[in-house]
Amino acid sequence: MSATISKSVFEFFSKLEKNNNRDWFNDHKKEFKAIEADVKAFCAELMEQMQKHDEIDKMKMFRIYRDVRFSKDKTPYKTHFAASYGRNKPKLRGGYYLRLKEGESFIATGFWDPNKEDLLRIRKEFEMDDSEIRDILNDKTFKSTWGELSGEEVKSAPKGFNKEHKAIDLIKKKQFIFVRNFTDKEVLAPDFLDKVNESFRIIRPYFDFMSDVLTTDLNGVSLID
Repeated sequence: MSATISKSVFEFFSKLEKNNNRDWFNDHKKEFKAIEADVKAFCAELMEQMQKHDEIDKMKMFRIYRDVRFSKDKTPYKTHFAASYGRNKPKLRGGYYLRLKEGESFIATGFWDPNKEDLLRIRKEFEMDDSEIRDILNDKTFKSTWGELSGEEVKSAPKGFNKEHKAIDLIKKKQFIFVRNFTDKEVLAPDFLDKVNESFRIIRPYFDFMSDVLTTDLNGVSLID
């Protein structure tokens, strides 16, 4: 049976939101460490399952401590768990993200902050031919799982691109992200890990396409050894 997320995760963070200070946290640190260990086990098992359909080189579970140096919010602790999974670079591109927060749990995949070279390469690909990416995005199973491509975008058209281009909806994006939200009931269900893993498996055609784009030039010549 797959690892599960306990209701105690949400219950702890609900209490922490009302008592977000070091004294309270230190008094309840043993409780936190117990649920943190359970979530780490869940994330580790998820990685094992993902390894069956992808090459994951690392998993990172984010610490609970907030960086408050440049934030107006000076509360010292996050009130959620989050983890990310990286693919084997440079051959494979894209990443996976999981967040557990009462009423706001989700998974996300894609390209959060492509550098300017990668962003230009992606845009040039869409400018040249958007048919393959459209087929992937419009696949019935893919779309029912992940919905629409999201992310920040420029208002009109990036410099050097025609705002009337038929693929301008793709070209003007600065991020290329998919997000799937989960209810608390879904997160606490016995099959949550399987649902997350299957969602990540379904994203693979998108990652395969984008990895191919980002490891070749516009003539299809490989940029890596």
